[in-house]
Amino acid sequence: MGYDRKDYYFEKARKEGLRARSSYKLIEITKKYQIIRNNDSVLDIGCAPGSWLQIVKKMTKGRIVGVDLVSIKPIDGIEFIQGNIEDAEVQKKLKGKFDVVLSDIAPKTTGARERDQILSYILSRTSFVMAKRLLNTNGNFVVKTFQSQETEDLVKEMKPFFGFLKRYVPESTRQGSKEVYIIATGFKH
Repeated sequence: MGYDRKDYYFEKARKEGLRARSSYKLIEITKKYQIIRNNDSVLDIGCAPGSWLQIVKKMTKGRIVGVDLVSIKPIDGIEFIQGNIEDAEVQKKLKGKFDVVLSDIAPKTTGARERDQILSYILSRTSFVMAKRLLNTNGNFVVKTFQSQETEDLVKEMKPFFGFLKRYVPESTRQGSKEVYIIATGFKH
């Protein structure tokens, strides 16, 4: 049996005016790990459709920036940059450092499990490389990846840069999903 796209969290998000069910994953993560504080500046890599940005806006009065290849419907008070996070032009627009970098980024899946895992790893690692460049000392980083051997490689690579690092699967993740989030706090240069 395939997953029901219009499941409990999908319907809940729709009723609450949220752009996607993934909002609940960020709510869960931030409750459990206190990722975002009141005046934090936050960067959301791979932010479309903007559901995490909606949640972040409720949590901080700081600067909020979203970056994605595809456009999103504007959200008041949030800066959106359309483009690839690795592009020099996009990076110029980012200006400054962030207290929190979030990445719920995922590849366009092909259905070939190993290929999708590698694509996910590449995006997750790219997000980590950007977080290293853009995070303030003691900053926090959350990145989604598809569980694989590469996930363990990424965890090992990230560990020396953070005071705390843990793999986490939110309750709101669909049954059978291979998604796992890496929660990393206390960034060290």
